Amino acid sequence: MGNATFYPWRDQYGGMETSDSKPVKQLEAENRKLKQLLAELCLKAQLQEKSIKKFWYPLRQVKLGLCN
Repeated sequence: MGNATFYPWRDQYGGMETSDSKPVKQLEAENRKLKQLLAELCLKAQLQEKSIKKFWYPLRQVKLGLCN
């Protein structure tokens, strides 16, 4: 383990006891799940936006008589 890895790790976890690490690990796991959920929702929103642009705008132009 290099110094660039060790010293930040020691600063973050150096004063912790073993019992203190469980809540940290639980929070990290929850944070990971929330980040994944956010990424999925962002992807879903992008896909919905693309499909709206793909299907709605041509329909709107036809209704307005712009494609004739």
